[in-house]
Amino acid sequence: MRSIAREGQDPDRPVELVVHAPRALVDGREQAVSVAVRLGRIVGLAPLGTAPPSRLVATLTDDEVLIPGLVDTHVHINEPGRTEWEGFDTATAAAAAAGVTTLIDMPLNSLPPTLNAAALATKRAAARGRCRVDVGFWGGCVPTNLADLPELFAAGVFGVKCFLQDSGVPEFPPVTTAEMRAAMRTIAEVGGLLLVHAEDPGVLHTSPTPQGRDYQAFVASRPEAAETAAVQACIEAAAITRCRTHIVHLSSAGGVALIRRAKADGVPITAETCPHYLVFDAEDIPDGSPQYKCCPPIRGRADQEALWAGLADGTIDIVVSDHSPSTAELKLLEVGDLGLAWGGIGGLQFGFAAVWAEANRRGVPLADVVRWMSTGPATLAGLDHKGRLEVGADADLVILAEAETFTVTDGMIRHRNRITPYLGRELRGVVRARWLRGTELSDDLVAGRLISHEPG
Repeated sequence: MRSIAREGQDPDRPVELVVHAPRALVDGREQAVSVAVRLGRIVGLAPLGTAPPSRLVATLTDDEVLIPGLVDTHVHINEPGRTEWEGFDTATAAAAAAGVTTLIDMPLNSLPPTLNAAALATKRAAARGRCRVDVGFWGGCVPTNLADLPELFAAGVFGVKCFLQDSGVPEFPPVTTAEMRAAMRTIAEVGGLLLVHAEDPGVLHTSPTPQGRDYQAFVASRPEAAETAAVQACIEAAAITRCRTHIVHLSSAGGVALIRRAKADGVPITAETCPHYLVFDAEDIPDGSPQYKCCPPIRGRADQEALWAGLADGTIDIVVSDHSPSTAELKLLEVGDLGLAWGGIGGLQFGFAAVWAEANRRGVPLADVVRWMSTGPATLAGLDHKGRLEVGADADLVILAEAETFTVTDGMIRHRNRITPYLGRELRGVVRARWLRGTELSDDLVAGRLISHEPG
C-alpha cells in the first residue's frame, strides 16, 4: 500500500483531515491505513501512521472499523406535494444517522412526479438547501412521456423507473410490455438505465382481493407468479433491446432463479432486494400489522433463503431500503386492514443495521454487506467516486462500531412518520462518526449537495 496524490492536485498542499484506522474496509478486505483527505476527496491511503500532518485527525478505537459511506439508490422522499409523508429534511436526517451519505430519490410519490426536465427542476428546487447528505434523482417512465426520456437523461437523472402494474398513485400510471420495450429502445440509445417494478397486472387481476387483517391473505393477493411473470417479460425485452435493466425490490425464489439464468445468458440485467425481505418472513409477521405491508410482499422463509443465496452468488447485486413511508392515517395501524392500508416500509435509518445483524448471525462478513449497500449501489448509478475507500473517491467515511447492538425506540427515529417494522428490534452496528466529502456531520448539519448523472 502506498500514499498517492490525486492527479491534478498539489501534493505539497496540506491535507485537511487524516483518519487513522487500524481496521478499514479497502478493496473488500480489512487493512490498517491512514486516510488523507483534501478538498473533499481521498488523496492518500498510506500504511497506518504514515499519513502527512493535518489540522484535523481522527483515530479509531479497537472496536471500530472504517467503512465507506453507504449509498441508498431506492428512497421515496415525496417532496414536493406529499411532504407530510416524507421530506428532504427528515429523510436525509434519517440517512445521515444510519451512515448513508448518498441517496437517490424515486420519481414518485411527489407532486409533480419526475417525468420531465421541468418536474426535475421543481424537485431540485424543493431539495436545495435542505439535505444533510448528497442527493440525486431518478426519473419516471409512463405511457405519456416516452418522448421526454432523452431530455430527462440530459437533465441529469441517473435512470428512469416504470411500473408494470398500478403504482398506487394516479399521476404515475403503469406501462404495458409493449410500451416498456419502446422505452427500452430509447433508453438504450442514450446509454441509460431502466428500473422496473416487476409485478404482472394480469396475474394480480386474477389473484384474491386483499382485505382484512390476515397477513397470509395479503401475500396471496400478490403471489410469486406475478413477480416471475413480470421479471420474465423484462428479461425478454432486455435481451432484445440490449437496454440495461434493473429489477427493483426482488422478493421471490422464482425471481432469483430467473435473474440467475438471464445473467448466465448475457442479458444486461441487474437486481436488488431490500432489508425487510432479508430479515422478516411471512411466518412471523403478526396479522393486522400494516407497518410490514409492502408490494411485492414480504414472503416466507424459503423465499428469504433464496434471496440470501442470490446475494452470495452475485445474482442479486445490491440491497437498498425502498424507504416508502406515509402518514399514520394512511397506514391504518389501529384498524390493521392490510387491503386498505398504504403499502410501504419506513426503513431508511435502520436497513443497514438490520441486514448486518442478520448477516452476522449467518456468518456473512461485514465486507459483503458493505459491498451490497455501498459500493454496489454506487456502481449501479455510475457514481464511481462514491461507495469506496480509494484515492480519488469522495471522502464519505463512516466509523462503525460493528459489534455494538441497539434496540430501535420511537425516540431515535429521524424520518417524518415514526412508523417502522423495526421498532423494538435489536440491530447491530452503531455509527459513531461520519464525514461527507471530508466534512464531519453532526445531527443537524446541512452539508449535502444535489448530484447529477454525467453522460458517458
